[in-house]
Amino acid sequence: MPRTQKKSISAEIRIKEAAHKVFLAKGFSATTVRDVAKDANTNVASVSYYFGSKKELFNVVMLEKLGLLIGALAPIVNNESTTLEEKIDGIVNSYIEFLKKNPDLITFTMNEIRKENFEFIPRIGVSKLAYQSPFMRQLKAEYGTINPIHFQVTLISMIVFPFVAKPMMVQSGLTNEKMFHKMMEERKLLIPFWFKAMLKNK
Repeated sequence: MPRTQKKSISAEIRIKEAAHKVFLAKGFSATTVRDVAKDANTNVASVSYYFGSKKELFNVVMLEKLGLLIGALAPIVNNESTTLEEKIDGIVNSYIEFLKKNPDLITFTMNEIRKENFEFIPRIGVSKLAYQSPFMRQLKAEYGTINPIHFQVTLISMIVFPFVAKPMMVQSGLTNEKMFHKMMEERKLLIPFWFKAMLKNK
């Protein structure tokens, strides 16, 4: 690989890594291109060259990060050969594992969505997963009298909320890092159990 090309790829990667860190720490609005350039040990012109604008850089970073989550969930919800119960087990396990590795991402994403800063959402294929997957068809077939979105929102809430509430739980003494990790491992079993019980008693 030519030396100049190697340098260019390295700069682009550094910018994306810096952008993820700075956006997560300060939020989209408070972050400047200069902040990202400084953290990436480059200049503002390089950020503009590779990504055009702060908004597009933000979208690229969010697409890559949330794309990892979608990439983990898509094979589970789109599997035609597994049962609804097996899909629930897989969704819960994969989602919790992702959030354990990216604990701050969910709060950051929720804050940005609340500010209506969510142009990246349609690009990651959420609506296709939510409305057109075999998982959705199985929910409709089983519980057609109830909008299956209710079930999806409830399942996601059971997974996500502990990560949102974690800072408050730690501050109030309800848990610590070790206890929280154990709690999330327990919820991999408890959430499917609770959710399946709820479906049976709809």
